[in-house]
Amino acid sequence: MSRGIDGFDLKSATFEGKTYPVYRAGSGRGVIIVHEVPGITPPVADFAKRVVDRGFTVLMPSLFGTVGKPATIPYSISSMLRACVSREFHCLAAGAASPITTWLRALARQTHEELGGPGVGVVGMCLTGGFGLAMMVDDSVAAPVLSQPANPLPLGKARQAALGLSEADLAAVRKRAAEGCQVLGLRFTSDAAVRRTRFEALSDLLGDKFIAIEIDSSKGNPHGIKRSAHSVLTEELVDQPGHPTREALERVLAFLDERLRV
Repeated sequence: MSRGIDGFDLKSATFEGKTYPVYRAGSGRGVIIVHEVPGITPPVADFAKRVVDRGFTVLMPSLFGTVGKPATIPYSISSMLRACVSREFHCLAAGAASPITTWLRALARQTHEELGGPGVGVVGMCLTGGFGLAMMVDDSVAAPVLSQPANPLPLGKARQAALGLSEADLAAVRKRAAEGCQVLGLRFTSDAAVRRTRFEALSDLLGDKFIAIEIDSSKGNPHGIKRSAHSVLTEELVDQPGHPTREALERVLAFLDERLRV
């Protein structure tokens, strides 16, 4: 279901016979924001507005959920289950990218052709957190941000470290990193959905081109962050100078500046 988001225009985009609503606002280089579970919630929209205010054109496709509906536990579970049974999302496949990333790559190419620059930015979160890596296979993506990349779901040791890409995609991503494309990743240290082993796998794949931001959520951390903390850029965001989530937000915005304003 599609509703309005203040300040954003609603259009649709069709690639390879598949159509999704896309919310757009701002001016400048392009940044594609791929929402987390359960959908485009008010905090996700607020994050998108921050990117617009930074001087970027934001395109935010609605892939599942009800736009503008606040997150609740029942709603999040329902949305996750629907995504997991959808053919567009591979929630358990360790060695293959979700089919929806092909559609997102096409959106990135179109955005780059229209807005120019060295490429577009991509910010994925949670279930879509690793999509920036899959989209990085295409040269149109110059600034991939992986916020709490939880897909494939970490069921078993192999999936905890898996990146959800085919061998061909892994080779393409490794080549792009060797050519200079950096990747920014964010997670809370106690997040059961994004284990340390996944960030180690990203470091092994990308070398020094992987920039990891890991926020302390262990028991007794000085900032009162819950051990169950998961969403770095939305629900856990605190508008307090010096707070780790605020610093993470600023680092993401700076990364987009560095990579897209060349």
